[in-house]
Amino acid sequence: MLSSNKIEEPVFQFLAGTFHQDINSPEEALEELLTDESKEYLESAVAFLTDFIQSEYSDTEKNDYIQSCADGVYFPAVGLEPLQWLYEIIEQIKEAIKTK
Repeated sequence: MLSSNKIEEPVFQFLAGTFHQDINSPEEALEELLTDESKEYLESAVAFLTDFIQSEYSDTEKNDYIQSCADGVYFPAVGLEPLQWLYEIIEQIKEAIKTK
C-alpha cells in the first residue's frame, strides 16, 4: 500500500510541493515548476514519475496516492483520473525539457 506520509519519496515531494492547496491553479503551478526548476531536475522528475506510473501498485492505489499528495488539484474539475493527469504532466515536462 502506498503511504502519503513518505516525505523522502521524490513522487510525494514533487506532488505535494508543486500541487498543494495554496496554488492558484494546477496549470500555474506547473508553469512555475517548468520555469524555475533546472533541466536536470525536470529530467529526474520524468524518471521517477514514470517509474511510479509503471510500478506494480494497482491503478486504484496510484490514483489514491496522487490525489492525497496533490491536494491542490480538484480532479473532477480537471476531468481526468489522477493517473491520467500525472501522465499528461510528464508529457508537458518532457516538452519543456526540449527547450531548456
